[in-house]
Amino acid sequence: MHVSLSCLMKPVLHGYFRSSCSWRVRIALALKGIEYDQVPVNLIKDGGQQLTSQYKEINPMQQVPAVTIDGVTLSQSLAIIQYIEETRPSPQLLPTDPKKRAQVRMISDIIASGIQPLQNLYVLQKIGAEKVQWAQHFIVRGFEALEPLLKQTAGRYCVGDEISMADICLVPQVYNAERFKVDVSQFPTIKRLNQTLLEIDAFKESHPSCQPDTPSDLKS
Repeated sequence: MHVSLSCLMKPVLHGYFRSSCSWRVRIALALKGIEYDQVPVNLIKDGGQQLTSQYKEINPMQQVPAVTIDGVTLSQSLAIIQYIEETRPSPQLLPTDPKKRAQVRMISDIIASGIQPLQNLYVLQKIGAEKVQWAQHFIVRGFEALEPLLKQTAGRYCVGDEISMADICLVPQVYNAERFKVDVSQFPTIKRLNQTLLEIDAFKESHPSCQPDTPSDLKS
């Protein structure tokens, strides 16, 4: 059987230790047991390494993450995760049941489209002095929508009792909320799910505190 060389090479993740989008992909790779190499892209150093012409060739949006896998380079964390799911289907990150699958995608999209982009680094740099209040406002607004939804869908995890893409999105967003001093205790379902997920090895080993590019004062 012919196997292309690109399929034998380890995936390469271009990311940043504290990027929630990069963390989503790290979690997915860890859950799937996929070994990969990391190329750090420091979003702050040198004015932002994601803004260089070299990185623009990898990701024209000049954002992280970008993953080279199976001979193709992909950006956008949910697209990357769903590609990994479709090409390496075990363990499953999207439920077989169409309704549950839609719920997973809904929760993931609320976070990935409705919350995170409004408090990412590029937006906050444009906001200026009011950036903390801005970030808090949009995180709280998003969590106020997520909390009642998760009360309906959650079992042990976001949708039922199996880890899914929704959980992969939730944990990095809670980390961001805590960074911006949002009181997560006002969202008890979100808080419970986050605490449960952070006990799982894939979430621990992919945590921002233990990445190759994590500054020494932030390493755990």
